[in-house]
This record gives sequence, C-alpha cells and structure tokens, in this order.
Amino acid sequence: MATTAVVQDQIAGMNSAPHSTEGPLPVVEEAQRVAPQDARRLSKLFFERLSVLEEGTGEYQYARNTLVEMNLSLVRYVGRRFRNRGQQMEDVLQVGTIGLIKAIDRFDVSLENEFTTFAIPYITGEIKRFFRDTTWSVHVPRRLQELRVDLARAREQLEGRGIAEPSVADFAAYLELAEEDIIDGLVACNGYDADSIDRPIEAGGGAKQRTGIVADLVGNEDPSLALAEDLQALKPHLAQLDERERTLIELRFGAEMTQAEIGKELGLSQMHVSRLLARTCAALREGLLAEA
Repeated sequence: MATTAVVQDQIAGMNSAPHSTEGPLPVVEEAQRVAPQDARRLSKLFFERLSVLEEGTGEYQYARNTLVEMNLSLVRYVGRRFRNRGQQMEDVLQVGTIGLIKAIDRFDVSLENEFTTFAIPYITGEIKRFFRDTTWSVHVPRRLQELRVDLARAREQLEGRGIAEPSVADFAAYLELAEEDIIDGLVACNGYDADSIDRPIEAGGGAKQRTGIVADLVGNEDPSLALAEDLQALKPHLAQLDERERTLIELRFGAEMTQAEIGKELGLSQMHVSRLLARTCAALREGLLAEA
C-alpha cells in the first residue's frame, strides 16, 4: 500500500487545520493502493465534499469514484470470509463492490459515524444475498431457503440435547412451526446441492471399488408402457370394427403378414387389401385423436 506525496501533504494538513468543504480535492493516484489507515482519513474529507457537491458534476463523480477505489480493501476483507463457498472469488468481489457503492451513496457524514462500521454490513449483506439467490441447485422460495438455515441451527441445538436424529415433530416443537412447514423445509434442503449423475458409485468395505455411476441407478421410460396404454385405448375402437376389418388388423399387425400374403389368405387383390387397411387404420386413428 502507498500514498502519493500530494495525499500525504493533504493528510498532514487535515491533522493540523479544521476541515473545509472548499478548495480542490487532492489528486489520488492509484487510489486502490492507498493504505487502509490513510483511506479512512481521506474518506472523511471526500465524504464532506461529496455532501455539498452537485450530483452529476465531474467533481462529484471523481469524489465518488475515488471513495469506491480507496475502500475496496473493505470488500476484499469481507470477501475472504466466503472463500470456500464454491463461487469464483472475482464474482464475490464484484457483488461486494455493489454493497460498497450502496454504502457510499447512503452514508451521512454529518452523523459522525465511522464509514468502515457503516459499510461492512452493506458489503456482507450483498454477498450473502448473492449466495442465497445463486447457489441453490434447484430454485425454491426464499421462505424455504431461510427455513433451511433455521433447521440447521435447530438440529445442532437438538443434537446437543441428546436427540441424535430429530424428527419432524421435534423440529416443529423447537421452531414453533406447523409440521407441514417443517416437511416443506426438509424437502427444500435437498435442492441446495446437486451431484452429477456421472459420479462413481463405490462399494463399501476397506478397499473401495468402483461399481458403476449414479446414472446406472436412474430409471428410464419404458416404451412398452406407452404401447400398453395405446392398446388399452384402442380396445373400444377395435370392438366397433366389422369381422373382416378385425381379421385384416389381426393378420397385418398380429401375424405380421404382408399385404400380398393377406390377399392370398382372404382371396383378395393386394390393392384391395391396401385400401381396406388404410381405411381401417384411418378410422382407428380418428377415434384416438377425438379422445385426446
């Protein structure tokens, strides 16, 4: 961390003279590298000037931008608490910077509060909202996201009382909630993390051996089930066919005979068999579609 000679002179002047809202602001080069202790003292000067400058002017923008850059160390300080949460640190710092900007825009220097104390809750809150809204594998209502935290704390307390595996009733009594709400919260907890279906399954015992992947345990839709449903839907329509039409259907799709073979069997031409089959199938199709 470093400060320019101009900034050092300005800080020295601040220590020996009353603050003024007039005159040019110091030029802070590489504001992000200003030492934290110097940034705190300079921030007070910049906030005093910001409070009297007209929003939208070049000097206002300079003062606001410099405040952001000088106090980025606060974002890095808070961001380090969230290092191992599964998100890129760059994303966390960007979100924390939004919290810093909000704190700068809402800080009232006339109250004589320390900006660091004021800004850290804003930065922390913005980062926590980021994790709350983006890290769930399955989107669930915010009410249930917050209930998940309450359930985790309740579990710790109940286990400390000797309840190894708290029941729904235990949670409901401890949190003073309905059992239906507890069930919803426990189900929602499953949406926080997700595992890849390509994750290997390992056999138990001393020496773990790979026995397959999770995808092997995931059921697939059986085409035969759809076929069975279609056959059940066809039954009343088949019953409405005359004897010759049912025979044609049975020979063509049951015995899997060709149209030529059916013609020889029934003493009909192949062309006639083709027309009869087309007409019968069209009637069955119309009957099914009418029910859809």
